[in-house]
Amino acid sequence: MKRFDARKVITDALREKQLFRGTVANPMVVPMCSRSKDVVEPLLMAQWFVDCKDMAAQALDAVESKRLRLIPDVHNKTWNHWLVNIHDWCISRQLWWGHRIPAYLVSFKDKPPADNTDHEIWISGRTVEEVKEAASKRFGVPLGEISLLVEKEAKTATAIGLFQDEDVLDTWFSSALFPFSVFAWPDESSDLEKYYPTSLLETGADIIFFWVARMVMMGLKLTGKLPFAEVYLHSIVRDRDGRKMSKSLGNVIDPVDVIEGISLEALHQQLLTGNLDATEVEKATKGQKEFFPDGIPECGTDALRFGLCACLKQVGDINLDINVLQGYRFFCNKLWNALRFAMLHSLGSDFKPLARFSAAELSLSPVDQWILSRAASAVKDSDDSFREYDLARMTRACYSFWLYDLCDIYLECCKAVFTGDDENAKEAAKQTLYTALDIGLRLISPVMPFISEELFQRLPRRNPSSDPPSICVTQYPLPATYQPWINQDLEGRIELMMKIVNGVRSLRADYNFKKSEKVPLTLSCRGEDVLASLKPLEVYIRTLTNSSEVGVVLESAAVSSSAGGSAVLPIGDKCTIILSLKNIDATKELERLTDKLEKLTLVVEKLRKGMASYSEKVPEEVRLRDAEKLQQQLVEKSKIEEVMATLSKLL
Repeated sequence: MKRFDARKVITDALREKQLFRGTVANPMVVPMCSRSKDVVEPLLMAQWFVDCKDMAAQALDAVESKRLRLIPDVHNKTWNHWLVNIHDWCISRQLWWGHRIPAYLVSFKDKPPADNTDHEIWISGRTVEEVKEAASKRFGVPLGEISLLVEKEAKTATAIGLFQDEDVLDTWFSSALFPFSVFAWPDESSDLEKYYPTSLLETGADIIFFWVARMVMMGLKLTGKLPFAEVYLHSIVRDRDGRKMSKSLGNVIDPVDVIEGISLEALHQQLLTGNLDATEVEKATKGQKEFFPDGIPECGTDALRFGLCACLKQVGDINLDINVLQGYRFFCNKLWNALRFAMLHSLGSDFKPLARFSAAELSLSPVDQWILSRAASAVKDSDDSFREYDLARMTRACYSFWLYDLCDIYLECCKAVFTGDDENAKEAAKQTLYTALDIGLRLISPVMPFISEELFQRLPRRNPSSDPPSICVTQYPLPATYQPWINQDLEGRIELMMKIVNGVRSLRADYNFKKSEKVPLTLSCRGEDVLASLKPLEVYIRTLTNSSEVGVVLESAAVSSSAGGSAVLPIGDKCTIILSLKNIDATKELERLTDKLEKLTLVVEKLRKGMASYSEKVPEEVRLRDAEKLQQQLVEKSKIEEVMATLSKLL
């Protein structure tokens, strides 16, 4: 009889016996099966349990004694919480798939069907033969009088019938055996001896107990060994707002869609192929329009991998934003263009790298030595990051070296060398550039294997007959090899140079210089040491600032900034930038800036008026955002007024 019919019959029976007292409304959430739409109700059944106390104690001791390392170690608290308070583990599941529990219920020919809650009539074993032998020994029945039953209620034709329990093992139980069961355990094998235990497990922090702890418990219990020495627990990937990804919310990011790209219409079509009902499809469609209004742009595998590593946190989840991944796709383009430029315009088709690069044997310029120092620092940072499992720091080291050091500074500085007449300087720059590119590609190859391989194949080899054919089997850069190249003093000098360059670029933007317009630049140095540091860098400053000439002089010898009209900008306590404004149309620029200042003043007044009339209901985040915006507008207003004051002196 079905459950709902049975309830009606019981109610009627109670009424007949005058035992029915009435009904009372009981507000509750009725769980419904998402597929069958039937009401889901709990049903008490006999289950198989495992006593985990002894195994948990061993797993706790493994972490406490540091034989097992959890990375990051903040997860030790979670580990202790689960294992100290551990309960018996229910390992039976009423499913159609999984490893069937190797336990057999014994039925006797001359007795009623057995009750499966009777522990005395259950026998377990690895094989049917093993179970039969155990049954024969326990009940004193010959093996020939023991048979297998297909159904639990079936009558046995022999003295004893064995029926295997229909429950299957919990998935986590089967998974807990994984580290050694894949090597033919419990049988001894060469693979088991060679590959077990492993060194590192990498998995999500959300299954530290469900899988990691159980693998440790099973490994220690069944093999006497820890299955691994270290566990790296990575962050959980969520949407850009920190919400868990859900089909019904429409915020799911499929890695394949990120790699290949997909339109918004195609995303909508994917919703129709699942098992979402109409209301959930409508909700998910709205979510997709909000999160991916233009679909998902094609980013490629390398950008996705690099982006995930860059977003990793030692503690906390990843709030994944497609725009961030797209930014790393542009970074891939930067790598491609950098090597293409180097091969076509810097190295040339006939370039041959030295069989062994030696900085001491070449006439290296300051920027040549600097890029080698930066490469050595990037190697050290990457190596330290890998050892500490800090992949975000590793990606930052690679990103900074390629984008800022190599592309933005060194390649630009090399243009002045390659257009010059010094052949020795050109050869030194070529060999240095090749070395920097080679190191950079090998550094980034673990997180960007495809583009690094493609670009590596385009570089000539130092020793074509013996060098590895692929970057995959090329030695990763080691800090000890490049440690002698690190030059902190030189890096400080180039850092000062770049502050000057950025200051000049800022002034050129403030005074609306045309990109192609070149004007004289003077650097007034406060001390002989600063003068000595910047003098050898004149040619690079001229190139990076697009100046017609650069003069590096002592402060006492500097031309007055008011003579001929100049823009002045101090760079800390080291020097002062003096940029000539002789080609500026002061009247025209003042008109432009006056109009801009009037508009900016209106924006500032509107912001101040709005902030003054805040009500208590205005959220704190809105107040902070407006305050920050006002501060930015005031800084810009002050800068415009300063520029206008300087231009007024030119009239």
